[in-house]
Amino acid sequence: MSENNHHLHHPQQNHFCPAETMSEDEEPSRPSPPPPEPGSKKTRNCAAVHPSPHSDRVLEIVLEHVLQFLTASRDRNAASLVSKSWYRTEALTRSDVFIGNCYSVSPARVTTRFPRVRSVVIKGRPRFADFNLMPQNWGGHFGPWVATMGKAYPLLERVYLKRMSLTDRDLCLLADSFTKFKELVLVCCEGFGTSGLTAVVSKCRQLRVLDLSDTEVSYDGVDWISYFPEGETCLESLIFDCVECPINFEALESLVARSPALKKLRLNREVSIGQLYRLMVSAPNLTHLGTGAFGHPEPQDPNNQEMDYAAAFSACKSLVCLSGFREVMPDYLPAIYSVCANLTSLNLSYANIDVEQFKSVICQCFKLQILWVLDSVYDEGLQAVAATCRDLRELRVFPLNAQEDVEGPVSEVGLQAISEGCPKLESILYFCQRMTNAAVIAMSNNCPDLVVFRLCIMGRHQPDHITGAPMDEGFGAIVMNCKKLTRLAISGLLTDRAFAYIGMYGKLVRTLSVAFAGDSDTGLKYVLEGCPKLQKLEIRDSPFGDAALVSGLHHYYNMRFLWMSTCQLSRQGCQEVAHALPRLSVELLSYEENEKMDDDTVDVLYMYRSLHGPRDDAPQFVTIL
Repeated sequence: MSENNHHLHHPQQNHFCPAETMSEDEEPSRPSPPPPEPGSKKTRNCAAVHPSPHSDRVLEIVLEHVLQFLTASRDRNAASLVSKSWYRTEALTRSDVFIGNCYSVSPARVTTRFPRVRSVVIKGRPRFADFNLMPQNWGGHFGPWVATMGKAYPLLERVYLKRMSLTDRDLCLLADSFTKFKELVLVCCEGFGTSGLTAVVSKCRQLRVLDLSDTEVSYDGVDWISYFPEGETCLESLIFDCVECPINFEALESLVARSPALKKLRLNREVSIGQLYRLMVSAPNLTHLGTGAFGHPEPQDPNNQEMDYAAAFSACKSLVCLSGFREVMPDYLPAIYSVCANLTSLNLSYANIDVEQFKSVICQCFKLQILWVLDSVYDEGLQAVAATCRDLRELRVFPLNAQEDVEGPVSEVGLQAISEGCPKLESILYFCQRMTNAAVIAMSNNCPDLVVFRLCIMGRHQPDHITGAPMDEGFGAIVMNCKKLTRLAISGLLTDRAFAYIGMYGKLVRTLSVAFAGDSDTGLKYVLEGCPKLQKLEIRDSPFGDAALVSGLHHYYNMRFLWMSTCQLSRQGCQEVAHALPRLSVELLSYEENEKMDDDTVDVLYMYRSLHGPRDDAPQFVTIL
């Protein structure tokens, strides 16, 4: 269902005349000229009339050099559809492949189509899986991919996986198959343990990047850090801040000391502030640092000298990105003051600090472009951000307490302050309990460069808390005034009018997330008929039914996926879509993991385009129509 897989199709042939179809590599038929007389100019120019049999190869060589300059997948996909020659050449020159849905195409088809790949990106479960709306064992297995790529891509250097399930055996096979492997990035993945990591770090001796972001790693008693090869390493980035496993600090300290190229280091909560100090002394050239717990101070050293944390931070002249603070002790926050002026990215989304502590830090971050915080900073903290961070491009405000019926510490006051103080803002994720149309409209006017706008009003069906009106006009202003908008998440009390605005003005919207919103099927019809660029549509707890679903038949083949949970769909309506679009994989999921759907109720509809056909690893609670 994604345009990212269009390059796996063969190019269509051109029609030169109604009677026949010819390949682009062939010349259209024409009357043969009379043979030239001996010695005439036509004889001497015969080579121009009859091209060399090697002309196609010459063209391909030229194309290889031209296509090297095309790096965007969208551009390369378009180039591959020009002709058969372009199709072949583009395949031979492509070094990286993006698979937006691991079930949209088979591993064998990818490896056959692109034989010289060095980097692979694969995504598995949809995003709503992060909110426990999809059972953990739904699928998204890496096993079939690594088994196929292990034979086809001996020179593979990089694997990026998101929301995938992989085992220790998969990681062992990866380590054994790719002798020049350099980068492993796992985001929101699960299923493996420290034994699998041990195989990767011990066998991939050219490893430069190991990134385990928001990834679950089970501890099976193996000390994976100590298995890095002895001697100097190639390591440039080591990220394990979310890995809840014990760490052999002596092995980690030794690893950092013998990794002169290390620039990014993000530590888990097992690393105390005293241990952090020792690591920083060993690696003063870090550009990205995740501090670990930032607490649990250790006893003074034998010489009765306290560790000068402020001096350690001050020595890190290159530090531009700071995160961590998982068990922060506020007394140590002043230690980071010396680096604040150079920071472009600050992630405090795990730091439960109060507004005064936050203000003491943020008032020094004049260059900040990316900020993630908890709503414990209150509107007052966001006002301090607006007063200081004029160059801010991305803001995320997460809830400390995600319950729906609590009094939220941030509101329209903080949002409006940000819009007035941060005119360069491009992306915002804002969790709150109450909001007003006026504040959202102000943001649309003050921040016209917004590309991502995600407003999550946690209380269900919450209106403008001052006027009591639906939030239609606020979201309408966002899609009208923010001409670059590609991602939108909407919530609160919304009628079909809001969806009419989105369909009318959201011509560039590619991802739309809807929660507890809408009046009738008409609202969703507005979106499906009015947003030609829509790729990903996520809907939960909304009153959309079969009529709305069927209205998008013309568009589903162009999308990566559609997710609808707790809506008003029937099995018959979903079956109608499956019959009308046979290349669409239509999955019905039951909330009961051990039960199949046996009535007309649809808990979850997840559908996506697949060049491979229905998958063969669906668990019992999944019905594929």
